[in-house]
Amino acid sequence: MSTATPQPHAVHTVLGSGPAGTALARELVRRGHPVRLVDRRGEGPAIEGVERFAADVSTADGARAAVADAAVVYHCVNVAYHLQVEVMPRVQEAVLAAVEASGARLVVLDTLYPYGETGGAVMTEDSPWLATSRKGRMRAELDERYLAAHRSGRARVVLGRSADFVGPGVLNSSLGAAVFPGALTGGEVLGFGDVDLPHSYTDIRDVAAGLATLGEREDGDGRVWHLPTAPAVSTREIHTLIEKRVGRPLNVVVLSRLRPFGPFDERFVAEYEEMFYQHTEPQIMDSSAFERSFAVAATPPADTVEATVTWYEAWLADR
Repeated sequence: MSTATPQPHAVHTVLGSGPAGTALARELVRRGHPVRLVDRRGEGPAIEGVERFAADVSTADGARAAVADAAVVYHCVNVAYHLQVEVMPRVQEAVLAAVEASGARLVVLDTLYPYGETGGAVMTEDSPWLATSRKGRMRAELDERYLAAHRSGRARVVLGRSADFVGPGVLNSSLGAAVFPGALTGGEVLGFGDVDLPHSYTDIRDVAAGLATLGEREDGDGRVWHLPTAPAVSTREIHTLIEKRVGRPLNVVVLSRLRPFGPFDERFVAEYEEMFYQHTEPQIMDSSAFERSFAVAATPPADTVEATVTWYEAWLADR
């Protein structure tokens, strides 16, 4: 692939200031881009080189204001699980209309949900979209609309799919605040489903670097890419790496059936139950196409665990 030359002073607008959006904003600044980080409040800790901006991008006016003057727009917006099926299509409609009007390229952070249950088959960009869950079907419908918008010339769009997040700043994940605080304090550590199955986890820093690369490389447009993700290992192997780093055995509570636990309340459990198949069959994501095309490598799991434990040590110290 040839490398497109990014515009040196054009604004890169990141929609959504969760772990992915914040990590991406930092990565874009590191690469020399002016960055606008958008959420509904426009508040949060100052990040050097980042303008915080308040807008509701589920509305036409909010989306237009958010993407004004941007060369590239990164859609990292997510909402509470129980609101996704209702809200995410509205966000798509508003954001697509805004980038169509402005001419900005659109980079969309996506999930593995459209593939649905795979029976343990390795997921590549060519895998069929067979989702049967409400949220999986919704994501698949949105993705087809994004790709159709690109094919029709309505907008320039590219999608980057990630496996489950892990890494600095990641709290609401199966490898997040229900795991690392307990590992550091001797408390309970959550394991979902069968922790001996291979399961792909994507380092949040690889999510950010992958999306930034797609934002800089127009030659990747018009398709789905799997963002750089280390080869799948079992969750138990991840727990072993954490044990080595923290110097104590983990007190793992394995939930073979979903129930409220730690940060995951009854409302979340009710909405997540249809996705629990991800923890009862292998979840193996192959990102080799991205890694070959853009000459990058995913962060090794041991390095991810080291960075994540270090971040949680500081996070706990500040609480």
